[in-house]
Amino acid sequence: MSEAQQVEEAVQENPMRQIKVAKVVVNMSVGSSGERLLKAMEVLRQLTGMKPCPRRAKRTIREFGIRKGENIACIVTLRGKKAVEFLKKAFEAIGYRLPRRVFDEHGNFSFGIAEHIQLPGTKYDPSLGIFGMDVCVTLERPGYRVMRRRRRRSKVGFSHRVTCEEAIEFISKTFGVKVEG
Repeated sequence: MSEAQQVEEAVQENPMRQIKVAKVVVNMSVGSSGERLLKAMEVLRQLTGMKPCPRRAKRTIREFGIRKGENIACIVTLRGKKAVEFLKKAFEAIGYRLPRRVFDEHGNFSFGIAEHIQLPGTKYDPSLGIFGMDVCVTLERPGYRVMRRRRRRSKVGFSHRVTCEEAIEFISKTFGVKVEG
């Protein structure tokens, strides 16, 4: 039996080895506050069905006209079924292809969507405009709660963490995404 078959067999036997989508964070960075940010927040609310949270600038950048503490972006964190549904739409928008370089060593990955109207079922509204977005996906296994809980906090063991190869295999099988490079 090859090593890959042994690993796959172990995953089927042990439910603690199954990988799942922990969260999907959708970020729209506008670069300025005011009416444009409000429109971006409305677009994000329409796409995800959740209320976006504004994000502030960390420092002043005079060339771009950004002041420290000014709201310049908005994000939404999706979990559970909403996260998986949004991820299916996002993968369809990018053509079910991802480069290998978007995955990190812990199995998380991020990609961008140039225009929100590329998402299926989204129509262009001239009063709102067109916005791009970043999608960040976190994958984990059952048992990651031990590093976030309040009492008896502990580390997740190295052998239990999601690796880059496992994340690529999970995304390929679950969503049909082709990872290139």
